[in-house]
Amino acid sequence: MIVWVNGAFGSGKSTLVDELRPRWPEALVHDPEMVGYVLREIVEVPTGNFQDLRLWRRQVADLAVGLVEEYGRPVLVPMTLVNARYVGEIFGVLKDAGIDVHHFFLKVSREVLEERIDGRSFTPDDPEQDDRVRRWCKDRIEACVAAADALPGDTVFLDGELPPRELADRVLARVGAGA
Repeated sequence: MIVWVNGAFGSGKSTLVDELRPRWPEALVHDPEMVGYVLREIVEVPTGNFQDLRLWRRQVADLAVGLVEEYGRPVLVPMTLVNARYVGEIFGVLKDAGIDVHHFFLKVSREVLEERIDGRSFTPDDPEQDDRVRRWCKDRIEACVAAADALPGDTVFLDGELPPRELADRVLARVGAGA
């Protein structure tokens, strides 16, 4: 089983997965961002967004399938994924492999997203890079919010402004897992 936690930058994806981990210890965490960081070290990313690399999408899907097949454990995936074609590509591979995909999208108001992004430090030793990353995240809020309407029909929308514990309760109940 794959539990994909989606939403805009700052919506609480990683926070929710951090809340789920101790309550669902058999679940593995697959952060597709790590795949992007590795690829950036190897190849150029012309658009600046590693999701635009076909290889990133293939590797994310293949690694998720491999984790489920090799370890027989559920996999938590915290990742913003709002391009409908990319969602179809990745989720198609997962479903073709016979893996149940539970897709959650955290809805959060623009104001709260901006507050959360402003409150984060991405590169503490490089304030200029921190500002660039914050701008990049904020520049994508509108597209992330708008994309919610084009996500797969079985997507479960959650209020990302709820406390993480309550969100975790809802996810665990929905997938029939955890404590």
